[in-house]
Amino acid sequence: MILRTINNHDLQLKNTGHQIHYTLQIACAMCFIGHGCFGIITKEIWTNYFAVFGIGHQLSFTLMPYVGSMDILCGLLILFYPIRGVVIWLVAWGFITALLRPISGEPFPEFLERFGNFGAPLALLISYGNVGQHCKKFWMRLNKDLLIEKQTQASVILCLRFVVFFLLLGHGCLDLLEKKDLLDQYARLGFSDPSSIAELVGFFEVLAALVIIIKPFRYFVLAIFFWKVASEFFYPKYEIFEWIERGGSYGSVLALWFALKGWSGNYMDSSKNYFSLKIFLKQTTFSS
Repeated sequence: MILRTINNHDLQLKNTGHQIHYTLQIACAMCFIGHGCFGIITKEIWTNYFAVFGIGHQLSFTLMPYVGSMDILCGLLILFYPIRGVVIWLVAWGFITALLRPISGEPFPEFLERFGNFGAPLALLISYGNVGQHCKKFWMRLNKDLLIEKQTQASVILCLRFVVFFLLLGHGCLDLLEKKDLLDQYARLGFSDPSSIAELVGFFEVLAALVIIIKPFRYFVLAIFFWKVASEFFYPKYEIFEWIERGGSYGSVLALWFALKGWSGNYMDSSKNYFSLKIFLKQTTFSS
């Protein structure tokens, strides 16, 4: 009887590990394949980001397909053969490309909104234990048969809470700042007063971000997942590529829901100490 209980517990942990692994794996792939497609079609706004490095307008258009192809290759690798080194690269590259937004003159919330771009691969690394170990196993494949320990699962949840908090906060702030693309989106949907809709959506997403960071109720997280999946469909230009690229955002939300579901099912008597920020920071450093 005791052995059966232990086996059932291990099976539940393995199921939770599978759900988190596949969700974040697909989210990372979507993000970088979608981003790479913008390079292939030479999205003009990218010239601003190349300009940060002193690269001229014409050369930027020449380089874009190469950068895009590399992103698509990384996305396909993470989807079909997730090497640890590629996931580490996606964390670094996702952070750099997101940071180029404010550096090139765009509002800082543009960076916050893209927390899923590097947060999803970071959460995937954390789900396999101390991040530092991945540097020693740089070329090894991530094992999909993941059995997440209690503290590791708590760290994944804490990481994803911060990721979802910042991406919701960033998008909400862009609404409150009345970003032109968002106003065009609401006008296209038939709203006569896009500014009022942007203000309403902005306040909702900022409030949702606070709920996620303070007390992430499972079914509220699931509702936010459906909200993000649906709302990202209506960008006024490059709709399908925009939706695919934002896979890191709603993939992080869905992974958080799976992690919270697994936590409530396995650790009903768990202490809040497991969500210690100190322990989380220790686990995400690159020390051995």
